[in-house]
Amino acid sequence: MARDPKYDILFDKVKIGPKVSPNRFFQTSHCAGVGSERPGTQALFRGTKAEGGWGVVFTEFCSIHPESDEFPYTSARLWDEGDVRNLGAMCDEIHKHGCLSGVQLWYGGIHSPRLESREIPRSASCLPSNLLPARTIYASECDEDDIKAIINMYVLAAKRAQDAGFDLLEVTGGDSTVPIQFLERRYNKRTDKYGGSLENRARLYIEIMTALKKACGDTSAITTRFELDTLQGPHGLQAKDEGIRFVELMHKEGVCDLWAVKIGDYEEWGEDAGTSRFRKSGWMLPFVRETKGVVGDVPVVVNGRYTSPDDMIAVIRGGIADIIGAARPSIADPFLPKKIEQGRPEDIRECIGCNQCVSKFNQSGLLNCTQNATAMEEYRRGWHPERFTKTSDPCSVLVVGGGPAGMECARVLGERGYDVHLREAEAELGGHLRNVIRYPRMNEWGRVTTYRQLQLSKMKNVEVHLGVGKMTADDVLRYGADRVVIATGSHWATDGLGAEGHSALPGCDATLPTCVTPEQIMNGKPIPGERVVVLDGDGHFTGVSMAELAADLGKKVTLVTNMSDPTEYAQFTMEVQNNKRMMHEKGITVMRNHWVESYENGKLTLFYLYRHGWALTEPENGKMPRREGTDVVVLDTDAVILVTSRVPNQDLFVELKSRRSEWAAHDLQAVYRVGDCQAPRQISDAVFDGHRLAREFDSPHPQYPLPWIRERQLWGAETVPALGDRRPVVETSA
Repeated sequence: MARDPKYDILFDKVKIGPKVSPNRFFQTSHCAGVGSERPGTQALFRGTKAEGGWGVVFTEFCSIHPESDEFPYTSARLWDEGDVRNLGAMCDEIHKHGCLSGVQLWYGGIHSPRLESREIPRSASCLPSNLLPARTIYASECDEDDIKAIINMYVLAAKRAQDAGFDLLEVTGGDSTVPIQFLERRYNKRTDKYGGSLENRARLYIEIMTALKKACGDTSAITTRFELDTLQGPHGLQAKDEGIRFVELMHKEGVCDLWAVKIGDYEEWGEDAGTSRFRKSGWMLPFVRETKGVVGDVPVVVNGRYTSPDDMIAVIRGGIADIIGAARPSIADPFLPKKIEQGRPEDIRECIGCNQCVSKFNQSGLLNCTQNATAMEEYRRGWHPERFTKTSDPCSVLVVGGGPAGMECARVLGERGYDVHLREAEAELGGHLRNVIRYPRMNEWGRVTTYRQLQLSKMKNVEVHLGVGKMTADDVLRYGADRVVIATGSHWATDGLGAEGHSALPGCDATLPTCVTPEQIMNGKPIPGERVVVLDGDGHFTGVSMAELAADLGKKVTLVTNMSDPTEYAQFTMEVQNNKRMMHEKGITVMRNHWVESYENGKLTLFYLYRHGWALTEPENGKMPRREGTDVVVLDTDAVILVTSRVPNQDLFVELKSRRSEWAAHDLQAVYRVGDCQAPRQISDAVFDGHRLAREFDSPHPQYPLPWIRERQLWGAETVPALGDRRPVVETSA
């Protein structure tokens, strides 16, 4: 199908310095957890995006020198020839599809943990890191020789980047890197020509760009990613003050071939990667819209979690930007541009803004995606987001349960040519997501369901049966399928059982009117009275959602958690600050590190987890080997909402397995299970589970994963660098 002509503008070529992008789609730098150490995973992950039509594809942040060692967080690196070789594979994959490759040159200054290199970074002033205040991280204050050394670091790294094949060399003036540490008054306490006035504080940033332009600008585009507003008010950069004034200063120098603009500093990274719970598509526009008017013909890139081509062309035709930047939408659907180009935008697998991707990086892990189970698996497992190996044995498969795992399993089995019957007890697909999307501000998560629903409807070899009620083991055995996949999900514990103590909570019983679970609330069970306590032992989005829902009903709400922070997982999804702001605004009280001793007659008795003494005592059977504390807190409450743990709906699988002797009589070959009915997990894991089983359905034992490629140095191979190699010279006085 031909694309709609109104989208033609998205496929215009764009000149970026000496380079030309084939279109206006630009995958901005984003973390993935692969760096230079997993070159195959890096190359195929980014290369698949180029295949999918992203005209420019960047690395994650890329350290330019061991002084900017970000370990244990995984950055790319351009420290030596080994990095050139490894990142060159990524450039080759991108160029194979006629697209441009970009690298984000990063020097973290006072924020670099340096847990591998142990080198001392340099910065504008000797200050402790405000991002990592408990880690005793400082930088050495630069003198003018140090400043020249930093500039040389950028130049040497840029030349290595050229050797690797990168087309765009981006200096990041975002996320509180060294250029921003010189530019911002709160970091820069200097009184020399690099401190004081805006012009002085901007000097290092402009000198870096000027040096790169001189050294590399004839053949490479020299670009920057700049945070116009750090969202710290007068304390930091402001879009309508020093933010836009800096753009004016840099533009006058003529050394920047493209501006990628953003908001939020390192502390407020969650506002750059805003989640759908708090930020809708295009939330940055009020902060960045003036940039284009300043830089004129120089291309401008803006991000905003854009998945709709109509929103994209509105940004371009509105004169706000020339190029649409994206990180998370390019992960959720690497083929988003191709689908627009081919006239099938309805097939776009839209990002839901859940930030599972960045949450894994923040745990020092590999990125994954709720919508796209193939992300990071292109090389490791040989998976392609749009291509599927056809089965040589198209048997019939019954999938019981239409939640995320069941839908994804049925979809991939269908793509592979199996005869699939997906049966869902309720009248709609979605499983527990039917409830989740009705939580406050969670509606975009419904894209998990709508995408799969549409894809399933297109397959002639897939039947979807809704509203069939819960299937029994007899129903399954009589159904006549060759193989069965159970995907019946999980439910919230009704007795308060959770991670703290792994026991039911005395007096907590959701059969009582004063105890409710999230499912019961969404199914219409009332939350009685005015005083409500949410017991959050889950730590993700459900507890805080229940607290907000109750507050919106006019209840006086207290959120009690056994963890050290409310919604503790939100530290990884970068929503923790906005969760706290929301709860403060709505009058929700928070009690940390407390849990339940008992609940009776409207009295919820809590204990502090650390009420026992710090000193160890002589061991004695039946007693705690500490001074035992007995102090408690008693809350008067009319209702308790139990968000403590989830319980697998595994009865059907267990019964079928126990009746294995009957399978042959019904020509049933095998029964598998996927998703929460095996073990409750995050939605991204459930989707991956269903996808993996379907991909490996013709393996000898598909319930269990096949080995994947592990990228690691094998003993006896060469090392780069080797002990005794000369350190690259950046100090002019050396």
